[in-house]
Formats: sequence, structure tokens, C-alpha cells
Amino acid sequence: MIKVEVLGEYGIVFALRGLALSYDSEPSMKVANNLAFKGDGHNKFLESIDVWIEATLPRYMWQQYDTYRIGVTKQSQSTMHTILRKPVSQENFSGYVYPSTIKRLNRDIKGKKFDTVKDNLPESFLQKRVIKVDYKTLQSMERQRRSHKLKAWQEVLDSILEQVEHPEWLQEGYE
Repeated sequence: MIKVEVLGEYGIVFALRGLALSYDSEPSMKVANNLAFKGDGHNKFLESIDVWIEATLPRYMWQQYDTYRIGVTKQSQSTMHTILRKPVSQENFSGYVYPSTIKRLNRDIKGKKFDTVKDNLPESFLQKRVIKVDYKTLQSMERQRRSHKLKAWQEVLDSILEQVEHPEWLQEGYE
């Protein structure tokens, strides 16, 4: 099952203070709201706001997530260190996996055949990561993945929008 939890957000006050320097004024949410979607450097204050997220996603989504590299750090649940520790079951996958595949994987896990398990691990295998992104990266993800053919992206983005402090800076017209 896909899970997304926003663990914390940091830097909003500092980002607004930096934004105010351009106008020689006090920090203003109104100015931030007006500039959030301007682009061309007008919304660079979004780069100063970090969002820490813990997400459990299938491996095929992590491959696409790796598109986002600027202002991003991540730490992942390592299949190298964990895949041979216990048998897998249907709950370890985001979609249906043939019972014969699970049985074969478990036989190879029991036999400590690491390379064979890695070679045959379905892309729907769920992996947990803690990631740090900034609002500008999340805004790009929203714009680029909202209409993606993998419906799981909509689930991830909806979950993020429900949890962040300023969803209006991620999705234009968000109410």
C-alpha cells in the first residue's frame, strides 16, 4: 500500500524574510502568494522551504522520482541489506503479484540467493524512503506528474497537498 507522510516543514519564515529583501519591506504572505507561480526566479523563495516526507512507494515510482534531483536528499530502505531477512508476501507489493512469483522469491530468499532475488524482484515491490524536497521541487512534481498515466502519482500528490502548510504554492488555483 502506498503511504505518504509529511514529517515536517522548515524555513517558511526565513524564506519570507528573504523574499521581503527584494521589496525592502516586511515579510508578506500576499507577496509570496503573488509570486509562487511567476517562475523565472520570482518564485525562488520556494527553494528555501524544506519538506521532509516519509513515503512507501513501489520501485517503479522511485525510478521516476529520481528525475527530481535539485534540492533533494533521500535515504532509502535498502533491499541490499533487508531483502534476505524475511519472506515476502502480497502486502510487500503495490499490486497483485502471482503467487508463483512470491513462492519463487521466498525459495530464493531462504536459499540466500541475493542476486537471483534482486534480478526477479517485481517493480511493484514497496520501498520506504525519507526524502527532503523543497516547495519549488514539489511544485514541479505537481505540474509534471498530476496528469501522469500512473494513477499512483495522483494519490501521492493528493496526499502531499493535504498535508503541507501551503498547498496553494504547489497547485495553482488550489482552494
